[in-house]
Amino acid sequence: MKAVAEMFTMGPGNKDHHPALRCAVGVFVPLITLMLIGRLDLAVFASFGAFTGIYGRNEPHSVRFRSQLRAGGFMLFIILLATLTARLAHAWGIEGAAYSWFLTGATTVVAGVCSVVVAAWRLRPGGSLFHIFAFAAIASIPAQPPLGEALLVAVGTTVLCLLIGMSARVVKSHRTPWKRPPPIRHTPAERRAIWLEGGGYLVAAGLAGTIATLVGERLGFGHTYWAMVAAVVPLVGHSTRHRVSRGIQRIAGTVLGLVLLAGILWLNPAPWAMVLVIAVCQFGAEMFIARQYLVAQVFVTPLALFATLLAAPVDPALLLRDRIVETVIGAAVGVGVVLAPAVWRRARIRHHAP
Repeated sequence: MKAVAEMFTMGPGNKDHHPALRCAVGVFVPLITLMLIGRLDLAVFASFGAFTGIYGRNEPHSVRFRSQLRAGGFMLFIILLATLTARLAHAWGIEGAAYSWFLTGATTVVAGVCSVVVAAWRLRPGGSLFHIFAFAAIASIPAQPPLGEALLVAVGTTVLCLLIGMSARVVKSHRTPWKRPPPIRHTPAERRAIWLEGGGYLVAAGLAGTIATLVGERLGFGHTYWAMVAAVVPLVGHSTRHRVSRGIQRIAGTVLGLVLLAGILWLNPAPWAMVLVIAVCQFGAEMFIARQYLVAQVFVTPLALFATLLAAPVDPALLLRDRIVETVIGAAVGVGVVLAPAVWRRARIRHHAP
């Protein structure tokens, strides 16, 4: 009962409206600009470039700048890699089911490698969830926009988020001392933990992607990378119970988020209204992500799906169906990966017991 109660407990605030506002502005300005010039086909590149603002939320300005610069530069590399992957696959004639499996394999590698890089740089939030999402979503776009235009939007959004991250320095009372951040060093135990964590991301994402792709082929589901994203959610946490709770909260929050999304879609919002909803949801997600993951997920779900609808309009009903099915698959796999070591240890103890 205590574990269940913790899933619905609201943590203490820590001036969360500051990073929430920065992130909301960082995604709203590029998207509304693209809408005004009639280029919402580039919205997905702006959305993922805006992930730069998520990092270093409560760090001193000098440390935040280093974190966001590294995170933003690395995300730009993932965006470039994703669009090149899609273009090369098309050039090589890899399409349909073959491309689904190809993308699952490539995203699995991204999950493991990015987890190691993020941990080595001690970026927060940790893990490779955002990189999995960005790589697979961009690589899944059927008609890739001109490469130069896509990168211009992504780079421009990243730079904007860097400036917003430093905007508080305009007010003298809000400035923090600008000191060169100390170099990052890891002990042998930390390096081992980083590689083990990367292996966990590799296994969770790969297994979830494989199961989702098999189910998708049989039942006609799409967006299998959502299962891979959901699978790595439980891997972040300080205890097994906390990690399992995150997996359950992911499912519950997604269901509630889909109800909210269905209600918004029923109103048939105009593109400008969809951009506004994305900004509001980004604000809500950042307000609660460190305090109550279930509530944050209620905002994350429409945020992710509206970004998809802006870039490539599809049947909303199919998106809703795919989201819940893939989330359940991914979260179940992630929880299984979290519990597997403990189950293995207990089995060994019982086996060697007299």
